[in-house]
Amino acid sequence: MVKHRTVWIVVADGEHARFVTPAPRRAFHTQRVFESPSAHKQSSDLGTDRPTRSMESATATRHAITPKHDLHEMEKQKFAHQVAHEINRVSADGAFDQLVLVAPAHTLNEIRDELDTTTAARLVGTLQKDLTKVPDHELASHLDEWALHE
Repeated sequence: MVKHRTVWIVVADGEHARFVTPAPRRAFHTQRVFESPSAHKQSSDLGTDRPTRSMESATATRHAITPKHDLHEMEKQKFAHQVAHEINRVSADGAFDQLVLVAPAHTLNEIRDELDTTTAARLVGTLQKDLTKVPDHELASHLDEWALHE
């Protein structure tokens, strides 16, 4: 008896992610959707966006200190790590045999770097593209390599 492979395709960007599975006739179906809690927040909602101030030691002059990190970028990195941890969790549960990651380059690298060794071994492909806004019925043209052609 031939066991069919279970492929999960993770389509993500820095604020949205969905787990998609191929279906017969080159169709795809979203199984799970994740959205970053900070996806629709402004910088001021994430933390202070005002630079801190510093006093000049010789005079009473004050200078602004440029923030060291972009709060939105930090939230995107944090979300990518959360997505990777969820992929690791479902991988440990045996939800899929093969994994494909689809994301812009920076997010793709963040997710891939956080995969554990077992999950990383199941990674069969990557695509550096932002397909988060592409509906399921239009994914086939982008993901044909991993579609079921039954």
